[in-house]
Amino acid sequence: MSVKVSDIIRLMNEIAPQNLAENWDNSGLQIGDKNWPVQSIMVALDPLPDIVADACQKNINLLITHHPLIFKPLSRVDFSTPVGSIIQRSVQNRMALFAAHTNLDSASGGINDIISEKLGLKELSVLSKPEQLEKYKLVFYAPADHEKNLLEILFQTNAGVIGEYRCCSFRNHGTGTFKPGSSAKPFSGSIGILSHADEVRIETVVDSQNLDEVVALLKKHHPYETMAYDTYPLIPEKGNQGLGRVGFLPRRLRLDQFSDQVRKVLNLTSVRVVGDPGLMVEKVAVCSGSGSSLLGNFFASGAQVFISGDIRYHDARASEEAGAGIIDVGHFGSEHLVVNVLIQKLRDAFLAKGMDVSIEACNLEKDPFVVYSS
Repeated sequence: MSVKVSDIIRLMNEIAPQNLAENWDNSGLQIGDKNWPVQSIMVALDPLPDIVADACQKNINLLITHHPLIFKPLSRVDFSTPVGSIIQRSVQNRMALFAAHTNLDSASGGINDIISEKLGLKELSVLSKPEQLEKYKLVFYAPADHEKNLLEILFQTNAGVIGEYRCCSFRNHGTGTFKPGSSAKPFSGSIGILSHADEVRIETVVDSQNLDEVVALLKKHHPYETMAYDTYPLIPEKGNQGLGRVGFLPRRLRLDQFSDQVRKVLNLTSVRVVGDPGLMVEKVAVCSGSGSSLLGNFFASGAQVFISGDIRYHDARASEEAGAGIIDVGHFGSEHLVVNVLIQKLRDAFLAKGMDVSIEACNLEKDPFVVYSS
């Protein structure tokens, strides 16, 4: 079967749902057209110029990276800059670029679960739950001959967005009844007489922040004097989704013993450790990438040690004062292992769906930090 960029995006959203991305993040399609064909994919951690050049030289159709190319809106696209040159090269070679960042960190089976599994942690829970936007199911009723007009008005708003799809709704046709009161001004029917009307029940999903605006707009264009509608708050999905994980070791270890185990399991040449080497570790907190922002969550979790990257000096001091430990495995060291796992997840999905797509890991990446010792 022929495969498009949009097909791969759907698979990626099953692996790392877009709604799990942090508000400041820019996961998703970075460059390209969802209708471009895909026969070959490369997976990498960073969309660096040499990686993009290598992918283009290999005639890759889609480059999937963990870190996005574009974090903030661009004021210009200058081809002489690194970002501009990547955009130029990608477009010239019709190679799309897609990123799964904090949503892949937070997803069940994502980077934090992978690290936790490698370390043998049990009874996993989430270190920091995602701030999910509250959603409502909006149901309203309209006369059958006004169905199309009201749907067009509805889809001019932000209602009806589910994942990568817009204009999502469901409709049922039926019969409505009403009896206008003495002071009513009915669209149809007569005062004091029970009326029957062909009506349509229309359902859609609306974010809480847009709900009042959507309802007000529908009321403005609805033919009935009083629009009948209902709103139902939707319960967010449960499960191990969110930034970081907390779990238990199969047996207690000293911090120095556990640090060495972490280094070996993650295939690192070195780790930075904060805390008393003799600290007994049973409960462990993990956060891939830069974990300093979750230091408070770590302290509140009751874990004895925090495994992450990019730990700052004052965070290390705060951990010392709390009598806790930190194992800084580096940003690259905590995330690069996701590349091969993601490739295997996609290969399994291709096989299940009969997609003829080749996929490979970028072999150019390495940690930008080098440790020198005497």
